[in-house]
Amino acid sequence: MLTALLVIGILVLLIVVHELGHFVAAKLSGVKVEEFGVGYPPRAFTLVKLGGTEYTLNWIPFGGFVRLFGDVGEGEHGRGSLVDAPRWKQALILVAGVAMNALTAWILFAVAFHIGVPQPIDAPMAGEETRIVIVDVVPGSPAFAAGLSAGDILVDMTDENGERAIDAWTPDAVVAFVGERAGEPIDVTFVHEGETKHATLIPAQGVLESEAGKPALGVALVLVASRSEPWGDALYDAYFATIDTFKNVFDSLAALVGRLTSGHPSLSGVVGPVGIVGYVHDASQNGFGAVLILAAIISVNLSIFNLIPIPALDGGRLLTLGVEAVLRRAAPRLITQALNALGVAFIILLMVVVTYQDILRLIA
Repeated sequence: MLTALLVIGILVLLIVVHELGHFVAAKLSGVKVEEFGVGYPPRAFTLVKLGGTEYTLNWIPFGGFVRLFGDVGEGEHGRGSLVDAPRWKQALILVAGVAMNALTAWILFAVAFHIGVPQPIDAPMAGEETRIVIVDVVPGSPAFAAGLSAGDILVDMTDENGERAIDAWTPDAVVAFVGERAGEPIDVTFVHEGETKHATLIPAQGVLESEAGKPALGVALVLVASRSEPWGDALYDAYFATIDTFKNVFDSLAALVGRLTSGHPSLSGVVGPVGIVGYVHDASQNGFGAVLILAAIISVNLSIFNLIPIPALDGGRLLTLGVEAVLRRAAPRLITQALNALGVAFIILLMVVVTYQDILRLIA
């Protein structure tokens, strides 16, 4: 329940921030903003009316919207009308939402780095809380047979005589502890997907090709701690984290388009709101900073998604403005409305397909 509320909170925040970008750009461009709504209609109540804009709270709590004078409908011309504004101003208003999501991602990354997020370290500082995380498991190894997997957290190790490795809890100490107990059973306590589990493993030789004669369990380990960065470093690192995230998302989108054009369509890597619940749950296990990192990544995805030239999205409307600028005349309203309707239908279909896949993943 808490995870679901957290997902709703993240999505509402990022969508409202996106609409806030449109709102600010419209105000600066002299376009009249008739309503700024949190949530979707029907309207619950009007919070306040300032400067000709109604600020409302609506019953469907999954986002927000901005209603601009001259955005839809006939006869909405004159001072403050969107359709009568220069096309460069219309484009600026559209791009502002995308830019605001990018800015939000940078801020979220920075706050997360300042709060502290789990990261690999070489050695712990005095009094620092650390944990050992499995980053890889060798197929066919004792660890693999016992059900350990990447992402699991090692909690404790005890040999058959009751000697524990936790007194020196670092990856090197664990490797040394295991290496001294060839053929001897070791009781391992670990956390898998939030659940504490126990398994008995026997170190075996030949598990690692590079060290065939050395007893091993078949896991790659890393020491992890949550470290806080000063604001200056956090802002600096957040900038590059945002850039890298944009690159990664663009690469994933290009790969998806490549599969579609090559006749091998697959949306297996696309995650919808239902799938996000699982990711938020996993992130929440690693602290609030990890949740902020995930929110930043979602914000970048929203930026790029809105730039896709599909009617009803900002990218589609930008494409229409570009065509109008070339032709030097407005696109026929009936055609625009028909394309927007098709765009909405496509987005709904896409969400249905993605949500279906999310549910299948949860069941699996």
